[in-house]
Amino acid sequence: MKRRLKMNNMIVALILVGLSTLALSACKGSRDGNAEVRLQGAGATFPNPIYQKWFTDYNKAHSNLKFDYQSIGSGGGIKQISERTIDFGGSDAPMKDEDLKAAKGEILHIPTVLGADVITYNVQGLSSDLKLTPGAIAGIFLGNVKKWNDPQILSSNPDVNLPPVDITVVHRSEASGTTFVFTDYLSKASPEWKEKVGAGTAVSWPVGIGAKGNEMVTGQVKQTPNSIGYVELIYAEQNKLPYASVKNSAGEFVRPTLDSITAAAAGVANQMPDDLRVSITNAPGPTA
Repeated sequence: MKRRLKMNNMIVALILVGLSTLALSACKGSRDGNAEVRLQGAGATFPNPIYQKWFTDYNKAHSNLKFDYQSIGSGGGIKQISERTIDFGGSDAPMKDEDLKAAKGEILHIPTVLGADVITYNVQGLSSDLKLTPGAIAGIFLGNVKKWNDPQILSSNPDVNLPPVDITVVHRSEASGTTFVFTDYLSKASPEWKEKVGAGTAVSWPVGIGAKGNEMVTGQVKQTPNSIGYVELIYAEQNKLPYASVKNSAGEFVRPTLDSITAAAAGVANQMPDDLRVSITNAPGPTA
């Protein structure tokens, strides 16, 4: 039987549910309304801040139900739900057909949260917000754009005093849905990136230093002068780090906000497949 979820806006963080495992866990407390029920989850760091708030608030209203979610990255979440060692996994990257077939039971993708990768940076002495084109972003992470005053960056920021210093690139060190979102975007926006690196939860990075999880990437950028990285928006916000406006597919520089992220989702909302596995990077529309 086909199951289709109708939504006003598309959402990209996913809970991966192993049906029999989750049903078994839920049944543990069904005989006694006061019996404790524990659900074990692990995976994406991208939605972890909102997951922790949801789980805490729900537990206040239902004290017998406890959630344990370990923020270990999408790769870990996919691996553990496939092996049935957890009740639910979190991932920003949809599982591939071959991974679903290899799993030890049926797995459903249930969208939960809409968020966005942002390009965050720590440039010494810089007080202005940056604008970056897809070519400049790809060039930085390919290692072709090496200094902050490179013409590819200056051309979009003519009135910004950018220093002639080396750029330190920070990327994820483990399999990550955040990396999938970022590299999927670059593969659509930059032919050179698509040819040389491609998209995936883990890729062969041409340059940079690795850090585990959105938390560690944020911390590495914050403590490393003249660095740049990619994280989910809330991590940059919470750590008071700046993030760039990016030239979108319509040729407009757009700052990441709740409105512009929602516009990106709305632009492709009618393309949601029945199994809810979708990527909405580089969405159409002047405000996306």
